[in-house]
Amino acid sequence: MAVQIPAVDYLVLGDQPHLQAWRCVACSAAYFDRRNACARCFATSFSRSPLATEGVITAFTRVERGAKQPFTSVVVDLGEGVTVKANLRGMDDPAQIKPETKVRLYTFVAGVDDEGTEAVAFAFEPVGHSEVVGA
Repeated sequence: MAVQIPAVDYLVLGDQPHLQAWRCVACSAAYFDRRNACARCFATSFSRSPLATEGVITAFTRVERGAKQPFTSVVVDLGEGVTVKANLRGMDDPAQIKPETKVRLYTFVAGVDDEGTEAVAFAFEPVGHSEVVGA
């Protein structure tokens, strides 16, 4: 099996891939990047916290750039005050996408280096989407 590394440090790979956030110990604010202090309460203690793998779309936009394949970028509410931006797969018709569409985390191999190490990225797909592609 090829060695896999996450494309971002807040993606956890393994049997049950998920995103994780730094949570402020004092007020529970969540951040994807490491912080020296909480922007909400100024506390300085944080712990890692796994996030839900399912959520709902709160906003989206269709991106079309010349001859490149168009894609949809979504903002997903994962609950507990956490939102994340990612691409949507499995829904090519923008008319099908509605706010509150339920989605789940999906991981895929985004690239491979010369030694065969796979960079794994994430996107979201509609809940109930059964096609398996990538990792």
